[in-house]
Amino acid sequence: MNRTTTGKRSWSSWTPAYFILFALVAPALYAQSGASGDNWMYWGGDAGSTRYSPLDQIHAGNAADLEVVWRWKADNFGPRPAFNYKTTPIAVNGVLYAAAGYRRAVVAIDGATGETLWMWRMKTNPRWEASPRQFAGRGVAYGEVDGRGRIYVVTPGFYLIALDAETGREIEHFGENGIVDLQVGLGYDVHPMTGIDPNNGVITSGSPPIVVNGVVVVNNASDRGYYPPFKQNIPGHVRGYDARTGEQKWIFHVVPKPGELGNETWEDDSWTYSGNVNSWAPLSADPQLGLVYIPTDTPTGDYYGGHRLGDNLFGTSLIALNAETGKRVWHQQLVKHDIWNYDNPTAPNLIDVTVDGREIKAIVQTTKQGWAYVFDRETGEPVWPFEERVVPNTDLPGERAAPTQRFPTNPAAYELQGVTVDDLIDFTPELRAEAIEIASNYRMGPLFTPPSLADHPDGTKGAFVMPGANGGTNIGGGAAVDPETGILYVASERGHSVISMVNAPERSSMDFISLGPGGIRGPQGLELFKPPYGHIIAIDLNTGEHVFDIPNGETPEAVKNHPALTGVEIPKTGKRSHATILLTKTLMFAGEGTRGASIFRAHDKRTGEIIAEIEIPGPTNAAPMSYAVDGKQYIVVAIASAGHPAELVALSLVD
Repeated sequence: MNRTTTGKRSWSSWTPAYFILFALVAPALYAQSGASGDNWMYWGGDAGSTRYSPLDQIHAGNAADLEVVWRWKADNFGPRPAFNYKTTPIAVNGVLYAAAGYRRAVVAIDGATGETLWMWRMKTNPRWEASPRQFAGRGVAYGEVDGRGRIYVVTPGFYLIALDAETGREIEHFGENGIVDLQVGLGYDVHPMTGIDPNNGVITSGSPPIVVNGVVVVNNASDRGYYPPFKQNIPGHVRGYDARTGEQKWIFHVVPKPGELGNETWEDDSWTYSGNVNSWAPLSADPQLGLVYIPTDTPTGDYYGGHRLGDNLFGTSLIALNAETGKRVWHQQLVKHDIWNYDNPTAPNLIDVTVDGREIKAIVQTTKQGWAYVFDRETGEPVWPFEERVVPNTDLPGERAAPTQRFPTNPAAYELQGVTVDDLIDFTPELRAEAIEIASNYRMGPLFTPPSLADHPDGTKGAFVMPGANGGTNIGGGAAVDPETGILYVASERGHSVISMVNAPERSSMDFISLGPGGIRGPQGLELFKPPYGHIIAIDLNTGEHVFDIPNGETPEAVKNHPALTGVEIPKTGKRSHATILLTKTLMFAGEGTRGASIFRAHDKRTGEIIAEIEIPGPTNAAPMSYAVDGKQYIVVAIASAGHPAELVALSLVD
């Protein structure tokens, strides 16, 4: 296999005390109530993606004293400049493991000093060059075999790699010299150089796998589905691999084959060629129950389902699989026949709650559509009932929307759903009149209003989708849950899309594709809709009640200083950006996200009140994490922007 490993040291050459501790202490892997002690061993802190650390050295009384104590330059792993860095490191006994660079190098970093201890990366090959996900990825996974740590990563070329956590060297007896070809075992012929025939689509990965009870569960991604060139694509089947040997143990077909549950929901044999239904977001698991939870995305393509009529199970679903066998235990389809790009955009969160006196092991999936779907994670039963409601029909040729969709009755939606004239900007009568004129060119309607033609005979140019492709919750910040209180903290953005469908045979063999998932600007360059533009919502999952709703950041300068708003009192709007959230025992921390300011805030978890604001070198790009080394607590954030190349930044209290 064509690869390069550099920067390695032998065990005997390492002297820091935490490496000796690494050999003596086997960390617990089964925490379901937050990160394990001083460690942060999963993308989401623990297997249940709580994004919660029990550490409390940093608290309300000293959070304002946080300082940058080290910086690690991720853009050195280019060679392309890195302005978008979505990685959240993991931490095991004082060592951070992260991914960096567009070839997805894996690195080990001294958690106290920021020193690079080792690195590994693959050389380029035709598979990598064809990958639509050439970026650092969202992180790596950790597991142990015979008490020795392993790091698992899936590369952009779609190989599963197992590395020794101490040395960074490939595990010889895992796959072929540490490498498993993930295109093998999907059920398609694989070209020896370029991989799966591109006429069938391309499959890759952007998020780390997860290790559950000795099984590495691998998720995947495709190219974006806004305007696919073909109706054919590779389905994102989920697979489990032996963590010791790399042997494929099982495969779960997210597009069901004949005889499997849900095959009948793909009409006219569309299961034979339809793809996507990827689990591109990170996964969660309950090792005690032996379950892994798979959030899936939209089938091919995002906005047109005329080639895949039917409900399309398991598209846009949450699936619980037995981690040992891959057998389905339960599933819930959140959106039937998804034609709104409402893919599940982040890992579900596991939390134990008490509802009406009944203790429930719950799981909550936050979504683009601005709902927190809450289920019993053992049985899949909704904690609060859903209502089946009639939704708008479509007049797009060849399309047939699902006549009904499922609406959660509790908790209430945390983002604006659907569009009416009342939702348009109203800072001044003149701006409101302009907003109404702009919006009149497009179809307005409730949630699940279907996409429409770019040149419809009724004079409209497409349909509003609210929340849109980047609205509601998304991968940047996602959500966190507090195991002590049962409160969910979720970031949301008031982003909309205008979906205009066209027949474009020069671009796609599909009957219709969208012109893109973007929205439109409002009057004089302002936002078309009322604020908040970005916010953080706290929801008590014991009752479903919203505890607080606070803006994510200040009002943008472009709004405060807009000439049309001179003398107008503007409320605090927040930024059009997804906040990046971390919970600790005493505080909620949040960065403003990719399009926000270079500020990191500590909030009171009960009220949302800002306790402290810490300047950082750039805006946060991914959810933060926290760990401790030798009794000292650190918080690490990934930052990057168009003007600031990617890096990891560590905050701590200076002695």
